Amino acid sequence: MRDIPYKQISCENYTIQGFSRAAIQTFWHIPEFHLGFDLGAHPWEFMGTPNWFISHTHLDHLAMMPNYVARRRMMKMEPPRIFMPERFVEPVTYLLRAWEHLDYGAFPCELVGLQPGESVELSREIVVEAFQTVHRVDSLGYVVYDRRKKLRPEFLTLSGEEIKRLKDEGTEISYEIKVPKVAYLGDSNYRGLDENPIFYEAETLIMEMTFAEDQHQSCKIHKFGHIHLDDVVTRRDRFKNKRIIASHFTARSTTDAIYKAVQKKLPDMLDGRLKLRI
Repeated sequence: MRDIPYKQISCENYTIQGFSRAAIQTFWHIPEFHLGFDLGAHPWEFMGTPNWFISHTHLDHLAMMPNYVARRRMMKMEPPRIFMPERFVEPVTYLLRAWEHLDYGAFPCELVGLQPGESVELSREIVVEAFQTVHRVDSLGYVVYDRRKKLRPEFLTLSGEEIKRLKDEGTEISYEIKVPKVAYLGDSNYRGLDENPIFYEAETLIMEMTFAEDQHQSCKIHKFGHIHLDDVVTRRDRFKNKRIIASHFTARSTTDAIYKAVQKKLPDMLDGRLKLRI
């Protein structure tokens, strides 16, 4: 039995696990890439994942961080790496020190501040890049790339022995490609998408769609850094993603009301690519 329930979507060679509801909890996990996004909650079975990327520091995205760090210490695991907007590293460090006094135990972890445009290499193949998003506080979105080396076209007809010789001579025989596999928007208004067009191109997009009903006013929604269903409708032709996972719906709307609002304006669910996680 799971200690914290979550939803799961199986993709081609990775799995998206998690859940998000505004003001309650947000957490996403991709076990094959050894990373997760946000720590508003943290199921026990996610504990083995050592890299977490925090979009911002609101409680529904960060509240379980001390628990996660303490659990890894208790199980004698290596301290995790937790990436976040740079300006929050110092106050989050103070938060952990306070918990050490309250818990009478250490909270070992590596807090890493990121600026938009900076990248983290998790392995030879997996690279995560940070992007500026637009919320009430400093916030980041992230794109996970699958990085590969490909042989340059002019060398494709050569034998293995010839390629080795060229490589030994210092010839650059390959070039790098980065395929955007997963984009995570975090909390942001529509500018977080429009100003980072790579989000529209990633194979899988995990995005917030906090408000869906007509009575919610777009001007207030955008001011506080959130997205309305109408923002998605007006941009439907920009989404090139293979799948779009929409979540972080407001707790002020019932599940039934959200489904009805989306079905009314997007009856084809973006050609079946739109997946609601409520």
